[in-house]
Amino acid sequence: MDNFTLGIILGAALLAGTTRTQAQVNASDSVMNHAKGNKLSVGGYGEVAYSRNFYSDHVSRYTLADEHRNDPSHGRFDIPHAVVYLGYDFGKGWTMGTEIEFEHAGTGVSYEKENEEGGEWEQETEKGGEVELEQFWLQKSFWGGKFNIRAGHIVVPVGLNNTHHEPLNFFTVYRPEGENTILPSTWHQTGISFWGKLKDWRYEAQILAGLNADHFTHDYWIHKGASSPLEFDVANKYALALRIDNYSVKGLRLGLSGYCGNSIGNTYPNDAAGASQKYKGTVLIGSFDFSYNAHNWIVRGQADYGYLGDAAQLKYFSNRRNKLSPYHHTPSVSKNAFSYGIEAGYDVFSQIQKLRDDHQKLYVFGRFEQYNPYASKTNNENYDYTAKKNVSFGINYYPLPQIVVKADYSCRILKSQYNNEPSINIGIAYAGFFL
Repeated sequence: MDNFTLGIILGAALLAGTTRTQAQVNASDSVMNHAKGNKLSVGGYGEVAYSRNFYSDHVSRYTLADEHRNDPSHGRFDIPHAVVYLGYDFGKGWTMGTEIEFEHAGTGVSYEKENEEGGEWEQETEKGGEVELEQFWLQKSFWGGKFNIRAGHIVVPVGLNNTHHEPLNFFTVYRPEGENTILPSTWHQTGISFWGKLKDWRYEAQILAGLNADHFTHDYWIHKGASSPLEFDVANKYALALRIDNYSVKGLRLGLSGYCGNSIGNTYPNDAAGASQKYKGTVLIGSFDFSYNAHNWIVRGQADYGYLGDAAQLKYFSNRRNKLSPYHHTPSVSKNAFSYGIEAGYDVFSQIQKLRDDHQKLYVFGRFEQYNPYASKTNNENYDYTAKKNVSFGINYYPLPQIVVKADYSCRILKSQYNNEPSINIGIAYAGFFL
């Protein structure tokens, strides 16, 4: 796969020539669209999806795979993300950006009077989901945007999915699941960012609170480490995130990103003299990604590798062993995790003059990815079902540049002792600005 990915990149570069352009806008910049001198910008994106999953949804479908081999299929309607962008240009280089996201239609709680229980008032959960403030920052720009300081709640630009997570930036109905499994997604934390653009380069360095190792799991590695059950984010440990993108070749963007920070002891209350002072839980992540959009082709790919120090010690920490704590209680977390994937699509409407002139597009695409959040056996515990490949193919129809209708067939391939997980997915999404 490494040689194949490299071949795609070099081939794209040779085809595209040397004209310079930007292939994509980083998600952390997309809340700003002060076109035509407007100070206020309003935009967002949203997705509606339907899935039919031809595999068991039983909780023991991995531990008792044979018993659930012939379980019935199941269907789901979902609104994975509905997002509102608000940005404002105060002038003199000062701007503000916010991103409010409703995941899975948000949450709903109500009070009801229960006649069957003597007229008692009860609180009922009406709807699952989350409402999150994914971005909220103030920024000061210098030298025409060549250098910027952004402080507040910001997107952590590690990996392809976090940096380009809007639904027009991937072909599948749902976000590509490899990075979405091993890394926080969308990864957002409070901190300070130093970023800018110099000719064909975009650079960014962030100082953030460290992740919380009490949230790490064997199924999702560090995916939930940026979340907090408290009213505040604990910042006993700190981390550094870096990213650099190059746009030298027309239609081609190449990106490198990385993360380094300690995770053990970044919890509440702070264990001043306990094991958190002995162990660090250092998280190291390296990622390469690219996107190519030219000659009626779109090709995207990424490769991520992660390391977690002191992984074998996590099972002994009190917050993970206390069943009443709001943290995860899975015994083992892997020392290593990885994800890589590539997708390619061709616009068949580009060969039809009338549709091309009307700016309609129809991409026929294929995608392959492989990932494992438990790539290293820890404490002699096996979770072989975490090693997965995923093959997808389908179509993306763009009636307008801001709207896409998607359909795909996807099959998650597991080791032979488990059952593969095929599905059919249909979705519609938009991304754009209204003001």
